[in-house]
Amino acid sequence: MTPPAARLLVLDAALKSARAGVIEGDRLRAAREGAPETGLADLLPVWAASCLDEAGLAAASLDGIAVTIGPGSFTGLRASLALAHGIGLAAGIPVYGVTVGEAMAALLPDPGRKLWVVTTARRGRLFLERDGEASAFDETDLPTPAGPIALAGDRAADIASRLAEAGHDAVPTGIETCTIAGIAAALRQRLAAGHAPRPAAPLYVDPPEARLPAGGLRPPPQGHDTTPTNPAP
Repeated sequence: MTPPAARLLVLDAALKSARAGVIEGDRLRAAREGAPETGLADLLPVWAASCLDEAGLAAASLDGIAVTIGPGSFTGLRASLALAHGIGLAAGIPVYGVTVGEAMAALLPDPGRKLWVVTTARRGRLFLERDGEASAFDETDLPTPAGPIALAGDRAADIASRLAEAGHDAVPTGIETCTIAGIAAALRQRLAAGHAPRPAAPLYVDPPEARLPAGGLRPPPQGHDTTPTNPAP
């Protein structure tokens, strides 16, 4: 019997860098990675198709798609999740969600202390995953740990240093970003433990920055007929 999620397409665009890959068990069959400034929504499908071609696989032959769901960039999450669901629907395969924190934690042996995953958000804020929960803080309002912690994420080193200077037992792990292997391992660990897979839906922590105008949406253009085309009798 095929192990659950043995052969996966992995997609990740939650943080600054993005990646796509095909992994089978512990074997990475193909991978693409980069940090494009623009055009991510166009680049990810090219990467995914290129990885499948290199691995000699059709999407329908996969056991599923693993995609990071955040916390992270709204634009990146929207692009990667839309692609994952599009491929999954066309190929008839499941799409699984993995958080950024889960993906990084899967790369680490048990550190013997709680793990904080700290990553960059917008406007001087930080995303923090701990104890299975995600939240966002201003850098100056980051909570202090109640005991020894290990830190992962792109802000792990400087936050660990700051906490250590304040007298807390905090050490960086050296894990700064997601990897294809970590995302796949996190999904397999969750399924092997008997937990339901996470929905492949965005994990938004901060509210959206977009706001409606103070006066509401603009009115329809003059002369626009707002009468229903098929009014009820």
